[in-house]
Amino acid sequence: MIRFLLRRIGQSIAVVFLVTLATFILIHLLPGGAAKAELGVRASPAAVKAFNIANGYNRPFWDQYVFYLNQLIHGRLGYSYKLNESVSTLLRTDLPKSAYLSGLALLLTVIIAIPLGIYQALRRNKADDYLLTGFSFIGYSMPTFWLGLLLIAFFSVYLKWLPPTAPQTEGIGGAISDPKAMVLPVLTLTIVGVASFSRYMRSSAIETLAQDYIRTARAKGVTQTQLLYGHLLRNAILPIITLLGLSVPALLSGNLITESVFNYPGVGLLFWSSAETRDYPTLLALTLVVAVFTVLGNLIADIAYAMADRRVKLS
Repeated sequence: MIRFLLRRIGQSIAVVFLVTLATFILIHLLPGGAAKAELGVRASPAAVKAFNIANGYNRPFWDQYVFYLNQLIHGRLGYSYKLNESVSTLLRTDLPKSAYLSGLALLLTVIIAIPLGIYQALRRNKADDYLLTGFSFIGYSMPTFWLGLLLIAFFSVYLKWLPPTAPQTEGIGGAISDPKAMVLPVLTLTIVGVASFSRYMRSSAIETLAQDYIRTARAKGVTQTQLLYGHLLRNAILPIITLLGLSVPALLSGNLITESVFNYPGVGLLFWSSAETRDYPTLLALTLVVAVFTVLGNLIADIAYAMADRRVKLS
């Protein structure tokens, strides 16, 4: 087990190192260089020179990379001249809000999707299974922005029950104190998540129900509750562990489209607005952080998988 963890952690560190190198190269490939990209094409030579010296771009390539890594280690992800703020400050402001949005949606997704998938497996090829499968396909295939607009049209415009926008607040406290405004963005992400997770859970549960040990347990007279929780759930939930690991980056970015549709001031909306204004340092820094969280999510999924499935420990 220790060897397995060390190998996975080593692979993750190598991937993160390659991501930092790729991001650093992208900075040098910006149109006109980083200085022109940030200060504008009309920037004076003196301003460009001062910018390059301040950011270490006047040094040799590998010295610049070492300087860049040192900045990252100390939490300095760059500076947004468009917003006149450091990217680290922007992340400290927006990250908790995105994590709150995605965390709520992910929690509801797991609570709903796992029982729903097991229920469909037990009711395989019955009318209710076909009906739920149809709804899952609709939710899975529907574009997120279109689903969000439909929810706004129905709950905000037609019924007038809920506000059409998310809480417009600078801190996480405002989002927590206005749960009514969080319903539609959370509901949008939850519907998409349930549609995906329940399909995986159904397929995994059907496969598990066909195993010999399930038939043996039934032959021994094990109750339905013991069969579900003692034999079926632990083995059928393995694909969900992978999905949860892959969902870790969403806790950082929230959901770019959902945050844009509901004007939720999180990291996703920050990325969207940075793309519109060509705020390259913010875009590259967010890309790097999302990549690191992706690697972290995969590492967590691998460790959780090894803890849940003894066969992985021996591989």
